[in-house]
Amino acid sequence: MTSKINTGVDSKDIRKIIHVDMDAYYAAIEQRDNPQYRNKPIVVGSSSRRGVVATASYEARKYGIHSAMPSAVAKQKCSNLIFVQPRFDVYEKVSQKIREIFCEYTNQVEPLSLDEAYLNVTQNKKDMDSATYIAQEIRNKIKQKTGLTASAGVSINKFVAKVASDQDKPNGLTVITPDQVETFIKSLPIQKFYGIGDVTAKKMKKLGIYTGEDLKQYDLSELLKLFGKNGLYYYQIAHGKDPRKVKTSSIRKSIGTERTFDRDIKDENLLLDKLKTINHKLWKKLNKKNIKGRTVTLKVRFHDFDTRTRSKTISRYIRQEQETYQLAKNLLLDSNLPDKSIRLLGITLSNLNTSSENQRGVQLCLDF
Repeated sequence: MTSKINTGVDSKDIRKIIHVDMDAYYAAIEQRDNPQYRNKPIVVGSSSRRGVVATASYEARKYGIHSAMPSAVAKQKCSNLIFVQPRFDVYEKVSQKIREIFCEYTNQVEPLSLDEAYLNVTQNKKDMDSATYIAQEIRNKIKQKTGLTASAGVSINKFVAKVASDQDKPNGLTVITPDQVETFIKSLPIQKFYGIGDVTAKKMKKLGIYTGEDLKQYDLSELLKLFGKNGLYYYQIAHGKDPRKVKTSSIRKSIGTERTFDRDIKDENLLLDKLKTINHKLWKKLNKKNIKGRTVTLKVRFHDFDTRTRSKTISRYIRQEQETYQLAKNLLLDSNLPDKSIRLLGITLSNLNTSSENQRGVQLCLDF
């Protein structure tokens, strides 16, 4: 039955939000499809000197290996580490199956990537009162249909649900009911707060902010002074509030591709050849999704990791592969960039020909 609960937050903040996060997604698919990888430390990514870990299996994580780690460092941490080349077409197909399961319960699904999403189940297609039961059913169906495990967090808003989903990984379910939110956030270490990165966490610790309870002692004006516009977000989450809606729109704001070279490059002709290859890969993505855009952004990372971006916007949608190449080429050659060898180039297209979808309101329901 429905009951009123003293949550410490406004009633408008009380929704039923689920955050589903697949466990070591890319690596789990490779272990599922290749028996020789099961129960072994594997990473999906390139083993080259300049490679980066995309995903690490839980066996690899025991060695301290994690996503975005340079492959060379990962090798040092685990001598028998297995590198597997990514198969993004497979990951996308499995992701679509998972998305179909979500849509059995609600159309209010906000994908964050191939392997995680928010769901608003305050009202749902099956008229189920319990968001906890919905999350359990979804996890069971994902396991049955894909052979993969997912962790989930259930709570009153996106922030708490996101943090909750990480509490009992892998294959876990954590529910933070409305009356538990305040206590949960008070005891949460500041480095566990979603949206607070390492740099900000270090700054907060210097201020004596180690937990949510410490953060809550600061008023809004103090946080705005210390952290700028992000201070409002920190103030809200410290008080258990997150007014952000689950965005049902599938709009993408940009699409791009980049490449880290095996060795640093300074030769102009070779750089232009690499740029042309990167641009061609970008257009494969654009043509597949029938996407056009008006702004080309060039990303350049130099040998010392100094990273610069330059953009050019035109008045019409770009329709030819050669056009983006020429714009990117001009940005590379005519932008007074430092005279240093380059380790990475990337091209991104934005101001796309996509349109927004209206958000649909939901009614309040307090049962969890």
